[in-house]
Amino acid sequence: MFNINNQDYKLIKNYRDAFDIEDVKDKVTDYYSDYDYIVGDIAYNKLRLKGFYSEKNKKVKGLNNIINLDNYLKEFCAPDCKYFVLEKVIK
Repeated sequence: MFNINNQDYKLIKNYRDAFDIEDVKDKVTDYYSDYDYIVGDIAYNKLRLKGFYSEKNKKVKGLNNIINLDNYLKEFCAPDCKYFVLEKVIK
């Protein structure tokens, strides 16, 4: 479990060892606090972040639904890029 901006997250996917806690802490802002998941992908040695919602969240819409993660990775990320998925821990 990792605490980022006073919110706990668990790492549920770390494809090709993409996750680096220090890089993530530098990038995550309050903007991401609303999302159920944070996905980070690395292309050209740069970390990009995207927020996703659980399919049960009332704010969910097509592309930001976590069930569409594979589609997002195929359509908007470099082929076979390193990526990770953090899930917000609700206490």
